Amino acid sequence: MPEEDQEYFGKHGEPRKYDPTFKGPTQHRGCTDIVCCIFFILAILAYFAVGILAWSQGDPRKVIYPTDSRGQFCGQAGTPLEKKPLLFYFNIMKCASPMVLLEFQCPTTQMCVEKCPDRFMTLVKAYTNSKDFNYYKTFCKDGMSSSMSIPDILRQGLCPAMLTPSKPFTRRCFPALGKQDGVITVGNTSHFDDGSGNMRDAKDLVDGVKNATVVIEARQVVMKIFEDYTQSWYWILIGLVIAMLLSLLFIVLLRFLAGIMVWIMVALVIIVIGYGIFHCYMEYAALKGEPGADVTLQDLGFQADFTVYLQIRQTWLAFMIILAIVEVIIILLLIFLRKRLLIAIALIKEASRAIGYVMCSLFYPLFTFLLLAVVIAYWAVTAVFLSTSNEPVYKVFNDSDCEHSRKTCDPANFSTSLMKGQCPDSECLFAFYGGETVYHKYLIGLQFYNVFLFLWCANFVTALGQMTLAGAFASYYWAFVKPDDMPSFPIFSSLGRSLRYHTGTLAFGSLILSTIQIIRVLLEYLDHKLKGAQNKCARFVLCCLKCCFWCLEKFVKFLNRNAYIMTAIYGKNFCTSARDAFFLLMRNMIRVAVLDKVTDFLLFLGKLLIVGLVGVFAFFFFSGRVKAFEDTAPNLHYYWVPILTVVIGSYLIAHGFFSVYSMCVDTLFLCFCEDLERNDGSAARPYYMSPTLRQILWKEETLTRRDEDVRLRPEDAAAV
Repeated sequence: MPEEDQEYFGKHGEPRKYDPTFKGPTQHRGCTDIVCCIFFILAILAYFAVGILAWSQGDPRKVIYPTDSRGQFCGQAGTPLEKKPLLFYFNIMKCASPMVLLEFQCPTTQMCVEKCPDRFMTLVKAYTNSKDFNYYKTFCKDGMSSSMSIPDILRQGLCPAMLTPSKPFTRRCFPALGKQDGVITVGNTSHFDDGSGNMRDAKDLVDGVKNATVVIEARQVVMKIFEDYTQSWYWILIGLVIAMLLSLLFIVLLRFLAGIMVWIMVALVIIVIGYGIFHCYMEYAALKGEPGADVTLQDLGFQADFTVYLQIRQTWLAFMIILAIVEVIIILLLIFLRKRLLIAIALIKEASRAIGYVMCSLFYPLFTFLLLAVVIAYWAVTAVFLSTSNEPVYKVFNDSDCEHSRKTCDPANFSTSLMKGQCPDSECLFAFYGGETVYHKYLIGLQFYNVFLFLWCANFVTALGQMTLAGAFASYYWAFVKPDDMPSFPIFSSLGRSLRYHTGTLAFGSLILSTIQIIRVLLEYLDHKLKGAQNKCARFVLCCLKCCFWCLEKFVKFLNRNAYIMTAIYGKNFCTSARDAFFLLMRNMIRVAVLDKVTDFLLFLGKLLIVGLVGVFAFFFFSGRVKAFEDTAPNLHYYWVPILTVVIGSYLIAHGFFSVYSMCVDTLFLCFCEDLERNDGSAARPYYMSPTLRQILWKEETLTRRDEDVRLRPEDAAAV
């Protein structure tokens, strides 16, 4: 070997030597990364233990139902409060206290009622009329009777001093505030009696309602989104099924009409994005002169109802600019890569031929989806039960000064306790869910473990799919006579080898990736906490760290993917396979850029096309822009919820199906590079590559020599 070649290969590892016994994926192999395999199994067992613990302690009813002052759920089926689904505040004005924002609980008695009050009434006035008093008693605690005096009723906190007209909002009764001639009113009047003989302005209720709304605003949005899902879930499923059928149809057509389908795909992507630009312009022009349409996004601020943004011209202008930039970038890339595209199309044709021999690989993503669905469902259910596994905490609330104010209490014996004796006007009310046990102290740690194991298991499932497909397609490539030299069931053979011998390797690679991802999650959490900070240096360092770990995650994903291919072929451990794959790619860096990445770009356009088609259909259906769908589309709070779900789901589905082609191309590419190093095309050392791949190599070498002055290895020159 010449001295300059020895120096080149010394930097990037030794090239493969000719081995007459090598016939493709090694059949006689041993278990790899056993320590990591054992560690992964123990972590899974601990994950099951966390789930069992969470399911025994958690109670999802705390998320669904509002809770009264005794910690009971309003409207829960099978309880005495089943027919009382609404929460009523005795004195909503106490919610104006700043303590509401600190303790997330109004310092007033709350009880479950059948319906909200619909009239003004004070206890003093109702006491004089039996009919009014019977109505008033529906908003009082048990134990109150007409024989008791008004001072006794108020002192014991059995009834509110007044009732105000209210409306249910997120299962809670809030004053029915309105405006007449710019004056805030409640129940069509601007003044009311507060029950103690004082006349109050209706605007005094605003702060109480506002603070109580701040406490439940996030929950309100979540509940509306949940309701939208319950109304549109079957239409979302139909959209995802359409995305799956389109992806499958596209993949099947690629198998038989690869060249034609690629050019059709490129043309349709340009047309769909062009239509998006045209639609955005039409919406932008239609809003010209409309009242409020010229408000800027900065002035509008954040709105939970995203449809508000679609009434602003600036929104459509931003969409139009973004789509135009994407369109220009894609067109420029197609122009500059036009010669490379022909080579990439030929490589996709070869991948289609490989998939033709391993047709069951097209359905393998369904198995991956199923495993990921199980992982996601387990994580979501465990997270809900962990977040609702706190115990009800009761605290002392009072109007006058009291040394026991805001201290924890026990409602069962509070009436006879020392606290009640020293503070006669105090009450022991439900405050929030918490706990002081060892379990509750380490609850945040259990949540962290739940997230980390979710990432580890999800990455493991993805890695298993990559290694399985890599082993199947490597069997195709290294079969000298296709399909006679291939296993009868390549996918099942590869899946069995991966699980039997390389569970530890899969766990090792996914552990590294999950560690980086959990660090990114922590950095995002810190960034959220530091948003209001004035320390620009800390923000800058945090931004740099986020960027570095994002790049590191992309690199590790790329390295893991190629390491799994080498493990599927040679049966070596993760570190050895990663090193061999990295050096092999470094020795073929030009080919990586020319063939592999251009092919990835074409497959990305395919995913973009499917997402665009399904997304446009979902937009016109759920937004009601098409009259034919007005009666069919469900009535939603936020129609962007199902649209966004369908778009994201369509991308994941398209990515899953196109990942088969992508994995096939990557596997064939690595095998292709190994074949060039092992063999020289002679009768004694024939290539395993097909004549089509040999033609691709000739085209690639010709273009590379024409465009760049790149030194070729002797083996490559001989191959050409």
